[in-house]
Amino acid sequence: MLEDNVLVELHKEKNKNEFGVGDIFLGKVKKIMPGLNAAFVNVGHEKDAFLHYLDLGPQIRSLNKYTKLALQDKAHLTSFDKFRNERDIEKTGKITQVLSNGQPILVQIAKEPISTKGPRITSEISFPGRFLVLLPFSNKISVSQKIKSKEERIRLKRLIMSIKPQNFGVIIRTVSENKKVAELDADLRNLLGKWERVINKLPNLQAPQKVLSELDRTSAILRDNMNESYNNVYINDQLLYEDAKSYIGQISPEKKDIIKRYRGKSPIFDHFGIEKQLRNSFGKTVTIKSGVYLIIEHTEAMHVIDVNSGHRVNKDNSQEENALTVNLESAAEIARQLRLRDMGGIIVVDFIDMHHARNRKGLYMKLKEEMEKDRAKHTILPPSKFGLVQITRQRVRPETSVQVLEKCPVCNGTGKIRSSLTVVDDIENNLDYLIKDQNETSLTLGVHPYIYSYLKKGGLNSMQIRWYKKYRRWIKIREMRNFHLLQFQFYNKNNEEIKN
Repeated sequence: MLEDNVLVELHKEKNKNEFGVGDIFLGKVKKIMPGLNAAFVNVGHEKDAFLHYLDLGPQIRSLNKYTKLALQDKAHLTSFDKFRNERDIEKTGKITQVLSNGQPILVQIAKEPISTKGPRITSEISFPGRFLVLLPFSNKISVSQKIKSKEERIRLKRLIMSIKPQNFGVIIRTVSENKKVAELDADLRNLLGKWERVINKLPNLQAPQKVLSELDRTSAILRDNMNESYNNVYINDQLLYEDAKSYIGQISPEKKDIIKRYRGKSPIFDHFGIEKQLRNSFGKTVTIKSGVYLIIEHTEAMHVIDVNSGHRVNKDNSQEENALTVNLESAAEIARQLRLRDMGGIIVVDFIDMHHARNRKGLYMKLKEEMEKDRAKHTILPPSKFGLVQITRQRVRPETSVQVLEKCPVCNGTGKIRSSLTVVDDIENNLDYLIKDQNETSLTLGVHPYIYSYLKKGGLNSMQIRWYKKYRRWIKIREMRNFHLLQFQFYNKNNEEIKN
């Protein structure tokens, strides 16, 4: 995701992500841990999923009762809106009062498996839609706090109250503001259909088993993020393009035309300048344009960011003013880095020391302002007297990382390479074989710019002319900026690679 051509978010989807956030499973309670007030649940992952008492949801007894009926194929005997809910559990209760070993339980992935840990799950099932979030076994209606208008909040609440069935709670999302009843009703019907599909799949199902998958990452991002500020969505895959266009046509028809198929010759990330930003934005050291740079270290327990002024010093300003300027500039980049890398847990930032309280407060307000763009739940503490700022940020998926250091393809990590003189001999040996043995009539040679210059230099006495005299064929030479020094590649008349 780009904002003003600056990369701010990068999402990666595994081809076979069996345990994505939002997926619903029929699990089996493996082990109750009274000391932790939690249980480990088998959902089919190599590591059992962790379910804390506080993640059960107040209506867990109702869910368990209805799940049992559905597994016995008796749920259809009582319509859901007439189902009698059990009383809510107490917040201070014990997990042993609710669950038992070997019990089947309907759960939803709240946090994907990260490192050595299994998934984090919840039994408070929810179905997110474009405008609404549906909560079975609840009757509460809540409105997003970002909708400020009192009249609009009342209108939306009354509207949903009139169309929602009994035994369902609803969270009204920010994008619902000023939407018509038909749009909200269509979204609600779609979510109710998902709940019905879950219940219809349960009869005679054996745990552990996936019951319902969340949308693929692309559709989920479009559903949750799409707003008026989006100008274009470019997709370089035909199938994904068609799926996304169809999905947007359903949820937001007026935005359908911003989905565009990318057909450029250069890779999509190169065309939009993303590849270069990736290389500059990941890794241990992140440099900001002015010369300020960040050192980002990751440990098992937390992330640590150190702010360095580099060469950014204005002689006309005092040390305090310079420190403030550097810190404010770094705050914007730190907020971007947290979103881009999807860093979660505890983040400690070591800003340059400032002695004046008003400057520390200014830095704190700047950081809060920049972090408002972040959809992940987060908390920021004011700078301590040591200049440290502590941030906690919700993480539901493994941290995004891009390998920016590569093994040298020329020396293969040894630090030593073959003599550059031998590369021309290698090229000539390949030429002999391709022309004399394979009878290739039209050849193009791709080489590094340095080798290109060497083969072209000398005018009528250049290597290219010598080859023409030797083979009676003109060998085209192409400059390949992405090749390493000793790399070369032959292409046939159809511009297809010929194996060296």
